[in-house]
Order: sequence, then structure tokens, then C-alpha cells
Amino acid sequence: MRLAALIGAVLLAVAAPAAAQVAAVPPVAAGERVLGRADAPVTVIEYASFTCPHCAQWSHDVLPAFKARWIDTGKVRLVYRDLPTPPADPAVLAAKLSRCVAPDRAFPVIEQLFAQQGAARLMRWPQGWFVNAVEIGGRPPQQIIDCVEDPATEAALNADIEAAQAAGVAGTPTFFVDGARVADPTLAGLAAVIDPLLAGR
Repeated sequence: MRLAALIGAVLLAVAAPAAAQVAAVPPVAAGERVLGRADAPVTVIEYASFTCPHCAQWSHDVLPAFKARWIDTGKVRLVYRDLPTPPADPAVLAAKLSRCVAPDRAFPVIEQLFAQQGAARLMRWPQGWFVNAVEIGGRPPQQIIDCVEDPATEAALNADIEAAQAAGVAGTPTFFVDGARVADPTLAGLAAVIDPLLAGR
């Protein structure tokens, strides 16, 4: 299915009734953008969009405390997955770019894109927003560009979108803790789910 059609289907799903049955979120695969230890006892998956202001707010307001409390202590790993939202063109380009940087630079790039999102929105998504991310991407710029233009990168993005749809994800940001959707993505809401899991392990 073409990317535009997938994004359109996601938007339609926002207004549609929830499906009676949804698929589970896919397990973490090699090559995903992961922050934290691979053997962390709890896995949090975030579906987000680089043009989503609520996602940028979560990155700014919640992520620093989330990292200090659970990631830096080795208790949780955070997996970032894409679900592009309007405007689709910059969301898709930013998503591809974040997949094409050096693996150890993925989250610095993700955090920078969100940190600069407000200014980029006001300036109607200027080229500089993407260039700034490339500059800290840890790979030669042409290598990143070639990867962004590689059909395999779009195929991987499509797979994230399809998996999100199958799991009933209709908005961003959406979080899953050990495969269970979390209704409240605040630090307190996440703690209410994460801490009991950690206590039992």
C-alpha cells in the first residue's frame, strides 16, 4: 500500500469506532531505534510523529524524567516507532531521516527534531530543520541522503504504519508498556503501569 494511502487510513481511523479486535504490537526487532539497555526488564514502545505537537511536548516535558527514573537505571528500554501525521511530507521525511543516522545518534536526532519542531512549524518546515538533524547524525550527509531515498527505508516506514493500524493506534503519541496500551502518557500515568511490573521482577 502506498504511504499516502496508509496515512489517510490512519486519519480515518481517528474518527472511526474502535475495532472489535486488534493485533498485538510487533516485538522489538534488530535495527529499531532503542534507548536503554537491551536486557531492561520492561519495554516501552512509543508511536509518534515528528509533526505532532503533543509528541514534542512529551519529549520536552516527560522524557528527561522518564530517562532519569527508568532508562538510566537500566530498568526500561524505550523503542521509538513512526506514525506520521499531517503535514505528511515533513513528517515522513523526518521519520526517514531518523532511521538513516548512525544507530547511537538516533535518539539525539529524535530529541533535536522535537526540540526544534515549534520553530520549524512556524517557518513551514524549512530545510534547515532537516539539515540540523543530519549534522548530528553521525554519518556522512550523502550517506544519510542515499538512505532516505532508498525504497527499503520507505518499506520499513510503511511496516511501522501498518503495524500501528493493526494494533489500533489512531493518534500520537501512543505508548505500550510490555505490549499493553497505556491510556495516560504522563510520568505518573506511566509509573502506574511500569512500577508494578518492576516490583514483580
